[in-house]
Amino acid sequence: MPGPLQGYRIVDLTSMISGPSATMLLADQGAEVIKVENPKGGGDHTRAAANRRAGVSASFLNNNRNKRSIALDLKAPGALQALMRIVASADVFVQNFRSGVAERIGLGESDVRAVAPDIVYVSISGFGEHGPFAAKPVYDPLVQALSGLATVQAGSDDAPPRLVRTILPDKLTGITAAQAITAALLARARSGQGQHVQLSMLDAVIAFLWGSDMGSQTFVGDEFPQQEGASFIDLIYATADAYISVAVQTDREWTALTRALERPEWLQDVRFKTPALRQQNINERLQMTQEVLKTRSAAEWLERLTAEGVPCAPVLTRTQVLRHPQVLANGIVVETEHPTAGRLRQARPAARFSGTPATIRSGAPALGAHTREILAEQGYSAAEIDALAGHATAAAGEGNA
Repeated sequence: MPGPLQGYRIVDLTSMISGPSATMLLADQGAEVIKVENPKGGGDHTRAAANRRAGVSASFLNNNRNKRSIALDLKAPGALQALMRIVASADVFVQNFRSGVAERIGLGESDVRAVAPDIVYVSISGFGEHGPFAAKPVYDPLVQALSGLATVQAGSDDAPPRLVRTILPDKLTGITAAQAITAALLARARSGQGQHVQLSMLDAVIAFLWGSDMGSQTFVGDEFPQQEGASFIDLIYATADAYISVAVQTDREWTALTRALERPEWLQDVRFKTPALRQQNINERLQMTQEVLKTRSAAEWLERLTAEGVPCAPVLTRTQVLRHPQVLANGIVVETEHPTAGRLRQARPAARFSGTPATIRSGAPALGAHTREILAEQGYSAAEIDALAGHATAAAGEGNA
C-alpha cells in the first residue's frame, strides 16, 4: 500500500543535511522527490563525505533514499528551461541557497510561480533572510553558537560553551521543514493556493529550545541567569561496571528512588522535601545519588530501579543500540540492499501509518541516475536528452578533474 504522500511531486534543489533530510522524510512517506544536482563538483556535497564504500558515502545514503536524481548544469543551454518544465508539474519546490542566489539564477519564488502558480515554495536558510548574518556561510556549529544551544549544553552561562555532539540544528531544521511542507500542502488542499514557506536553522533551534531551556527568559522584566536553574551534572551515572541514566521528577518517583537506593533518610532532608527544593538543590541531590550508584553493577541497579518504578535506562554505545531488545522488538533498525554500496543498515521511517505505511523503496541514487528517465517523462526527444545529458556529463568531468 502506498505512503500517505503518494501523488505529490517535490523538486529538491537542496544539498548537505537540512534540506535533503526533510525531503527524504517526505519521500519515505510516499512523495516523489526529484533531486536536482549540479554536476560541477560532483553534485550534493555529501557525496564526497568520508566513510565511503564503493564510492558512496554513508552521509549521502542516509539522507537521500527514495529519491530520483537528475544532473543539470543550470548554466548550460536549455537546462533551466528543462528544470522549469519539471517544476510546472510539481507540488513543492525546495531550495537552500544563500540569500539572493535563487533569484540570480532564475529560480526565485516569482520565477517558479510563473510556471506553477499554486506551488508550495520552500526556502531554507541558515540565519534567516534578513539581518547582518543573512548572507554569511552557515554550518551547524555556528547555529549552535548563535542560538544559545552551546551555552545550554554547558549547563550554565559561566561554564565553557559545549557543542552538542551531533548536528542537531541541521536535523531539527529538516524535521521542522518536513512538517511545514505537509501543513502548507494541507492548506493548499483547502484553499487552492500555494504559499512561500521560509525557515532558517536559527528559527528552528531557538523555537526548539524555548519549550524547555528558556524559561528564565520567559517573564519579561523578571529574567534571571540561566545557571541558577541548571545543573552542571548530567543525568548519567557511573555504576560499578557501566553507565546508566536515572531521572526522577515527581514526589512518587523521588520516594521510589530512596527505596531502590535504600536511603529512606533522604525523605527527611529539608533540601529535598518538594520538587522545587529538589531542583534548587539539584547538584547536591545528584552527587549523593552518584555516590550510591557506584557501589553496585548496572544490571543490578536497573533491576532494582525498575522494580520500584523509577525511570531508568542503560547508556548504550552505537554498536550496543543495534542489538538492544527494545530496538529489536520495535524493528527500528532495518537492513536493505543498495545496488552500489551493498548491504546497508538504516533506521526505518520513524512515524508509522496504519493504513499508508512509509517504506524504503529505493536507496540513494547515483548522480544523475534518472536524468534521461525524468527528461523523457517531460516529453524531451532522444536527441534533446542527449544534448542536455551531454552537458551534465561534461560538467561532471570538469568538476572531478
